[in-house]
Amino acid sequence: MANITAAMVKELRESTGAGMMDCKKALNATEGDMDKAVEYLRENGMAKAAKKAGRIAAEGLVKTAVEGKNGAIVEVNSETDFAAKSEKFVSYVDAVAAQALASDTEDFDAFMEQPWIEDNSKTVAVALTEEIAVISENLKIRRFAKLSAENGFVASYLHMGGKIGVLLDVETDVDNDAVREMAKNVAMQAAALNPKYTTRAEVDQDFIASETEILTQAAKNEKPDANDKIIEGMVKGRINKELKEICLLDQVYVKAEDGKQSVAQYIDSVAKANNANITVKSFVRFETGEGIEKKQENFADEVAAQLK
Repeated sequence: MANITAAMVKELRESTGAGMMDCKKALNATEGDMDKAVEYLRENGMAKAAKKAGRIAAEGLVKTAVEGKNGAIVEVNSETDFAAKSEKFVSYVDAVAAQALASDTEDFDAFMEQPWIEDNSKTVAVALTEEIAVISENLKIRRFAKLSAENGFVASYLHMGGKIGVLLDVETDVDNDAVREMAKNVAMQAAALNPKYTTRAEVDQDFIASETEILTQAAKNEKPDANDKIIEGMVKGRINKELKEICLLDQVYVKAEDGKQSVAQYIDSVAKANNANITVKSFVRFETGEGIEKKQENFADEVAAQLK
């Protein structure tokens, strides 16, 4: 039998919202496999949340740069929030975003070896090393992405001073203030509600199959006497609800007055009002430090270690 630690129980509890004893039971039943334990909890109706949230831990900034039909987004990490807020660091991240926008590559290693936009005598990697020496913290260009709009424009939005950034590819035959405002609102929606996909067409069928299997078992456990048709209806409804949460255009528009209008319906209303054809084709969303686990320091232990 796997050794189930308190830390494992705590992690499962935080990611699912289930009770401590239920989490321990799930880990024992799945021999410590965290992903299978989440499935176990969901199948048995013990999990309050279906999604795991990556721990947001690393400091730094997300920045965007847009010019014409092209846009770029970057994430640069620092060790402390103090450094991330410094004028020197903010200026440096702006330069990295400009570098990404001007770059002709989407390969990270090739990007790091390109001439630095502010001094062609050095590479991006060398400029980063010099910046580390100036700021006296370990810095990292973690990632970058680019969007190009063939027929329309790229919109951008930064939230919480650069903790979250979004690029949006908008295809439109009308480019005016109203359409630009719509694009900003949809980008804000992506920043706030963190969708995983633009439309349902992008959702991996393996994911749908896996969810169907899990939710079918959960429905059977809830209603053991129900026939297959009822179970199928329950599962369909739950998958539909989940897709409405993870697909941007299916989400309820946060500014909707009736609380029912979807993002797709909002876009259509703006298109109709401006006699335009508008399609939000894709988006990129970066959140500073998402998925990076920050080292947890115990202050008392640290002081004790220093006294020794």
